[in-house]
Amino acid sequence: MEDQEMQLKVRRVTDKFTESMYVLANEPSVALYRLQEHVRRSLPELVQHKTDMQSWEEQSQGAIYTVEYACSAVKSMTNSSLYFKNIDGLLRQTISMKEQISSSQGRSLCDVKPPPSPLVSAPHVPSTSS
Repeated sequence: MEDQEMQLKVRRVTDKFTESMYVLANEPSVALYRLQEHVRRSLPELVQHKTDMQSWEEQSQGAIYTVEYACSAVKSMTNSSLYFKNIDGLLRQTISMKEQISSSQGRSLCDVKPPPSPLVSAPHVPSTSS
């Protein structure tokens, strides 16, 4: 009886040991297989996300450049207000000078009367005396 119990215990221990050895021997390969499957399934999606992100980055860089260029244009426009004021003053001065010239020409035309034309003579009337 002791012998049978001992054999039963040894058998259980060896079965458990064999099962443990089988699991240990196959576990890394199963894990690597699962990992390989996971990578194979998820890699195309990750690549697509990466290309999308690169495209968005390029678009963002273009938009940032456009905004920076617009900001610099607006800043240069605000700095040019001095030039616009100068142009405004010159235009006003020019208009004033033109009005002075126009008024002086108007006065000189009124002062000078055109002389009668010597080429025009009175009509000739025939005399009827008899």
